[in-house]
Formats: sequence, structure tokens, C-alpha cells
Amino acid sequence: MRRIFRLLVLLTTSLQACLSFLLRRFHGPLTTAARAEWLHHWCSVVLRRLGIGISSQGPFPIRGLLVSNHLSYLDILVFSAISPCVFVSKKEVRSWPLYGCLATTAGTVFVDRTRSTDTPRANQLMANALSQGNVVVLFPEGTSSDGTSILPFHAGLFESAVTLQEPVFTAYIRYQAEKGSVENDICYWGTMTFLPHLLRLMSVRGIRAEVRFSSEGRQFEDRKVAANTTRNLIGSLRFETKH
Repeated sequence: MRRIFRLLVLLTTSLQACLSFLLRRFHGPLTTAARAEWLHHWCSVVLRRLGIGISSQGPFPIRGLLVSNHLSYLDILVFSAISPCVFVSKKEVRSWPLYGCLATTAGTVFVDRTRSTDTPRANQLMANALSQGNVVVLFPEGTSSDGTSILPFHAGLFESAVTLQEPVFTAYIRYQAEKGSVENDICYWGTMTFLPHLLRLMSVRGIRAEVRFSSEGRQFEDRKVAANTTRNLIGSLRFETKH
């Protein structure tokens, strides 16, 4: 019953969000910032209705590139609920039921990670968002994990921030739960598929996301240096968070 109720809450809230967007869109085109604000509002609403809590330490960036480890599609709702931002995501998310439609509507930058030729296009879209003063959230691991380690970072999508000399900030996210397995029911990784995992997620009690942000951003002259440095910094945040 809990799972069914929460699924209905998720579906109802998502439909409300879509209607809200259509009403705003009726008055004219929405900027990237307006789409991010729309997503921020509705992510806050749905997490509150689902009883998923958030605690954060450190300031959310005002602008620039925000780099984080990646555990689940839930990460996007958490970061967006904290503050308006634009996300970079793998192209497969676009085809996910409901979630993909919302991500597309919010102005997510989708990238085909199997094609290196798609990276310049994604970097240009990221540069457009960054130059407009938006915070762009990037998960450089390229995929989500079970949280036991931070996977190697892909450097390609750091190019936009390096070229524009935008500050790069770091964040570390983790989850806790009263009942259920964080690694298998909240983290989304390996060969897991979306709908079966979503059903398990909806049955987990007492989910709480914890996010720790770096106190300041850094500018980089080289994307590989940016990738290696930010991975080490996130590792430091992970250590501090665990203690």
C-alpha cells in the first residue's frame, strides 16, 4: 500500500508540474533560468510529499559548474530541490517514462556518452547555460554507482567551464534510510533497470539525502587537471561527511 500511495503521489505531482509548465509556456518562451526555477519548485514539492528529507552543508554556488559524485536519478531531484540548476545527463534518460519528459522540459543537456563526437555539442549547450549565469550540475563519473567508491572522471565535459573560465565547485551526496538497502534500493547502478528500481525505491522508509558543498570554486586551464582535481576534492568531502 505504501508503494502504491507513493507512486500515485509521484504521478499526480508530475502531472501538476507539467500543467504548471504549460501554463507558464502559454505566456511565451521560457529562459533556461525559468525552466530551472520551475524544476526547483516541483522537485521541492515532490520530495516533501514523498517524505524524502534533505540536509546540506556549505553554500550552493551562485553560478558556475557544480561537479558531484552520482548515486541515483534521485540525485537530480535533490540538487534541484536545494536550488535552481541545469543538469547534464546521459541520453538514455530522455526515453525513461515520465522522468525523461520532465528532464527534457527542464532544459537538461543530454549527451551520448558512446559517441565522442557528441561531446562538443554538449559542451556548447553547457557553455550557453553557464554564460547566462546558471549553475550547471555535472556527474563526471558518466554513470551512477553504489557509493562504495568514486569512479574515474571523464574530462570531456569540463571543457565549457575551462574555456569560459567559470568557477568549478564540488559536492558529495549520500543517502540514509530507516529501512531498506541504500546500495540496492536507492542507489541506481550496474544492470538495474528504471521501473523495477523505482518500485523498490517507493517502498523504502525514511530516506534522507545528505549533501556537502565545497566552500569555494576553482578555475582551471586544463580539463584533465579539472577532472582529477575535482575527483580528489569530492573524495575529501566524502571523508569529511562520513566523519
